Amino acid sequence: MFSIVANSQKIAIYKTNNQIRIDGNLSDWDKPFLGPFVIHNSGEKALQNTYVSFLWNDENLYIAYNCTDSNIIGKPQTKDAQIFYTDDLVEIFIDPDGDGQNYVEIGVNAFSTNYDLLLKCISPECGGWKTETNFNIKGMETVSNINSEGYTVEIKIPFANLEKIRNANFTKPKIGTKWKANAFRIDYGKTIEYQALQPYKSLKFGFHQPEEFALFEFVE
Repeated sequence: MFSIVANSQKIAIYKTNNQIRIDGNLSDWDKPFLGPFVIHNSGEKALQNTYVSFLWNDENLYIAYNCTDSNIIGKPQTKDAQIFYTDDLVEIFIDPDGDGQNYVEIGVNAFSTNYDLLLKCISPECGGWKTETNFNIKGMETVSNINSEGYTVEIKIPFANLEKIRNANFTKPKIGTKWKANAFRIDYGKTIEYQALQPYKSLKFGFHQPEEFALFEFVE
């Protein structure tokens, strides 16, 4: 049974000395899971629960999701396929400085297929919607594991390759570093649920609202 804590606008990313194996098995995860996720633009309870937890060491950011799912939709696909249109998946958006420019979107479906995008701009003030679809985070690992209750996902993101993103302020974190980010899930079924760890107070539809991302803090 996972340790679960309620949502908070400040999300702790706990430093770990343990070796995290990216295998979709969360038995080595020793920090609390946050959640459950709610509908992103209303805060209402989701039909199926989603929980997430975050760890870091000097080299990597680690993310683990635990998703209840009675009817998993999707299939193994090629790297960077647009699985967000078709498949059950989890996502993480990271915009350290919260300016809505040069931020990262990563998604993983229940079959370990992943994509990574660089959002260079999403507003008219910086020139309108611009994405870099051939963007790749070298060394990123993602593994999903389907089980009797749904599926789990583990993600490893090397800091060294985030630092190479220009004008994004992905400086290597230390204790006390704060980044703006949010975690999401798209759950397909008779109805499609767009879930978030932190809902948006503006009630606007769509995950791409970096001005409303939660504050993540790297802690001991």
